Amino acid sequence: MGRAPEQRATALIHHDYQPPEDFESPAVAVHKASTVFFRDTAQMRSQRWVDKSGYTYGLHGTPTTFTLEQRIATLEGATHVLLAPSGLAAVTTVDQAFLKSGDELLLPDNVYAPSLNFARHELARWGIAHKLYDPMDPASLAQAITPATRLVWLEAPGSVTLEFPDLRALVRTVRAARATGEGAPIVALDNTWGAGLAFNAFDLGDGLAVDLTVHALTKYPSGGGDLLMGSIATRDRALHDTLAMTHSRLGLGVGANDAEAVLRSLPTLPLRYAAQDAAARRVAQWCRQRPEVARVLHPSLPDSPGHAHWAALCDAAAGLLTLELDARFAPAQVDAVVDALRLFRIGWSWGGPVSLAVPYQATAIRRLPQPYRGTLLRLSIGLESVDDLIADLEQALQRLP
Repeated sequence: MGRAPEQRATALIHHDYQPPEDFESPAVAVHKASTVFFRDTAQMRSQRWVDKSGYTYGLHGTPTTFTLEQRIATLEGATHVLLAPSGLAAVTTVDQAFLKSGDELLLPDNVYAPSLNFARHELARWGIAHKLYDPMDPASLAQAITPATRLVWLEAPGSVTLEFPDLRALVRTVRAARATGEGAPIVALDNTWGAGLAFNAFDLGDGLAVDLTVHALTKYPSGGGDLLMGSIATRDRALHDTLAMTHSRLGLGVGANDAEAVLRSLPTLPLRYAAQDAAARRVAQWCRQRPEVARVLHPSLPDSPGHAHWAALCDAAAGLLTLELDARFAPAQVDAVVDALRLFRIGWSWGGPVSLAVPYQATAIRRLPQPYRGTLLRLSIGLESVDDLIADLEQALQRLP
């Protein structure tokens, strides 16, 4: 006779399977867990997850997520990494880890809009002030720093308009404030555009470095446009420990299958990044010849804001460009161009295989005086044929009078 149903249920749970020790393949094993078993109570009480020396609970890491964190650390040039459910979650974790009531946050005027919205709403309700500075003028940052300043965000390049700041000068400005006792701000960089490939944020030259980076792994590391994830990287153990505790208390975690997907995509990241960079440069050069386009914003172009700063630090430029359409075209006309595109899809984000197009009004995304007059059209170049993408842009632009 077979086992009773109750016995079969027990056997299905307490089976004797053990993974083979002599099996190895290119793919990292996917370890899924909420509960993690301990050999005994002594091990349960001694295990530590902050330094990744042990496993305690699925939320705090598994072999799969620890492996991804180690590889992102290698990519970014860091030593400690935490994963978050999205790039924005990584940004807000940094804010919450280092800011308290009475503190002040400084943001570049071209900051990622959701980061500014978090400061305007949640942080403001908690008694944390924020100010904007002109990222293209280090003196503007110097004037903004006060004894209350605790965190300074940098972006390179700026969101949508792609101005490339003098990162060395901005970091030097914050270091000078630390030296004079005006404040002890932490310098955080959104490094999503650079993807750990365009430049090393932890070695900017002249002994300069940021304190931590945030990376939307949603973009280039994923490469598929099909998952959300972020990372926070640093070389400073004390900063990491503070971040890890906040990360834990917020209950942040990522799914094992999403971690697996990023791990699978990472080996092709340099190839994809280079291909999309080269394609974007070709599209940018073609767009510069179009009479409908007043200016093409792309750091590799000599007339793009901050080109000299980009050239001094980088040899890559990602796959983003923004067209400043001639001011004679109304926003509705630009919308019609976007609607006419066939290969470019309309959608947020970037870094995936499909090219994307999104129109913006500069006056709606910039608060400091800015030189942009016409409607902006941001293009994310995917992995399609460049000739086909150019042909698509040509047929759509022909709709403008």
